[in-house]
Parts: sequence; structure tokens; C-alpha cells
Amino acid sequence: MNLFLLGFNVVLVFGINCGPAEYEASDEQCCPMCDKGNLCCTVSWDNSTSCIPCVRGTFMNEANNQTKCFPCRLCDPEQGLFTRTECTTTENTICDVLDGFFCQSYSSNSECNFAAKHRRCFPGQRTKAPGTKSADMVCEECPLGFYSQHGVNCTAWTDCAAAGQVKTEDGTSTQDVTCEVPARSHMVLIPPFVLTTLATLFCLTWQEVSPLSI
Repeated sequence: MNLFLLGFNVVLVFGINCGPAEYEASDEQCCPMCDKGNLCCTVSWDNSTSCIPCVRGTFMNEANNQTKCFPCRLCDPEQGLFTRTECTTTENTICDVLDGFFCQSYSSNSECNFAAKHRRCFPGQRTKAPGTKSADMVCEECPLGFYSQHGVNCTAWTDCAAAGQVKTEDGTSTQDVTCEVPARSHMVLIPPFVLTTLATLFCLTWQEVSPLSI
């Protein structure tokens, strides 16, 4: 009798020891848990559990005695996210980062909660490191002697002298130098037939003047 009372007191103090797939009901009886993808509906008089599947848009990813399934996560494009894996009754939605965005906030299970657009490099800058899903784009200024009109790559100023031209305007970090072809000499521009005509007239004039000088 004393041993029975001792055992009863131990149960009262420490409770009953249910198995890993069981839970303790309100009447201190062990009842079977519902499987993943289901929720607990009712417990029968014989301690058997009645389970029903989670409805669409909800899930349960572990054995349980819950009366409600968890709502599926929504991947909001306005937060830079898209649905990589659809939600099922046993697994939550898996979201991923949209192209052109990088994650700024992570959940406890390392999933992205919020992503922002990659920055854009300004004219006069170049892309030092492209953006990824976990890091923003890195920009840097173009060095002296280089320019960038679209913020992608820096291009060296044109060497006017090497092209046989003259520089008429200096370059900047956003604009190339301006070169022009130098003006030609006036003698070079005189047509050959004009030179021939002038030479002929000179000879005729010289012949007319020569007899008078004798």
C-alpha cells in the first residue's frame, strides 16, 4: 500500500512521461500527436487523437497537438523578394532575392526579410564591385585622365596629338577631350593649275622686259 501511494505521489509531482510522438492531455493521459501537415481536432474518450489536414495557405512542419496551422509566408516583390519554393501543408514558403536587389534584413533561420535595390554609379564613377544578392554595388571615382558618361567603366581621354589633331577643350571626369583637325597652309590649298598659270605669266612678262634692258 505504501509503495502504491509513493508511486502515485511521484506521478503527481513529476507528471507522466509521454513518448516523443505523444503529448499530455488535460486528464494527464498521453495522446498521440498529429503528423506534419495536420492539426489536432478532438481527443476521443479512448485517448485517440482526431487530426485534420491544414487548409490551403497554412502549414505545420512538425508533429503537434496544435489546433491551428501556421500561415504561409508571402514573398512581396515590393520588398525585393520572389517565391522560390511554394508553400505546402508541411513546409513554409521559401523566398529569394530579386535580381538587382540585395538583402538588408535576415530572419532567425537566415532567410531574407527585406531587400533593397542595388545603387547605381554616377557619371564620373565606375563599378568597382558588382552588386550581389547579399551585398550592394561598390563605386569609385574615375582617376585623372579618365572619364565615364554612364557610371560603368572609366575610359582614357583621347590623345589628340597621337591622332594628328589638336586639343580644343580639356576633358573632365564625365567628358572626353575635344580634338580638331588643324587648319592647312594657304599655299597647300592653291590648286596646281593656278601655280602653272602664274609661272607662265611671269615668263611672258620677263621676255617682254628683257629686250628693253639691252
